[in-house]
Amino acid sequence: MNRAFFPVVTSFFVAVLAFSSVAYASDAPTAGPAKADPAKGEALYTNGDAARNITACVSCHGAAGASTISTNPKLGGQHSAYIHKQLTNFQGADRNNPIMSPLAKLLTDDEMKNIAAYLDAQPAKPGAAKNKDTLDLGKKIYRGGIAEKSVPACAGCHSPNGAGIPAQFPRIGGQHQDYTVAELTNFRDGVRKNGPMMTTIAKRMSDDEIKAVADYIAGLK
Repeated sequence: MNRAFFPVVTSFFVAVLAFSSVAYASDAPTAGPAKADPAKGEALYTNGDAARNITACVSCHGAAGASTISTNPKLGGQHSAYIHKQLTNFQGADRNNPIMSPLAKLLTDDEMKNIAAYLDAQPAKPGAAKNKDTLDLGKKIYRGGIAEKSVPACAGCHSPNGAGIPAQFPRIGGQHQDYTVAELTNFRDGVRKNGPMMTTIAKRMSDDEIKAVADYIAGLK
């Protein structure tokens, strides 16, 4: 065999080995994103972080997310993906809030996911409808919408009992009427900008219709 052939063969095998190593490295499994840690989420939710000026969430949203303040939402049992999205939105302009926005901006993405995972695992606190005079109207809107205004039934996205659909639509059953009224109004008036679908729907609703459906939602279990 011609001696000049050996360097060519050697170079060929070196190239093959090098290519194989790169291919193997690219196929090797990579570490995925860290899983959310509900225990860390509970600690931050319950105690805050004084060193970073992070107020404990529990002071406004109650133990395990069971808020007793009608203008502050209940968060227990809320889908983790929804909570994470809202905290992220509070960091930007889509959901500007004088209390939540400054707090959210102090949180890392992992901390937001940890808090969301903790709250998702908590039981949802039931509520109750308070206004019998508007109960029928609220029920009609929630279950059937308002056809003449092209308002779809809330149940179509949030489910008949208000449990929502994880990673798509939030749990709203049992939520405080005052909070739901405020958020629907914010959607309608363009104050809250992180839900184009809800903005379109809320703009077609009157104050009385919003109050009626919000009260009905408060009683869903």
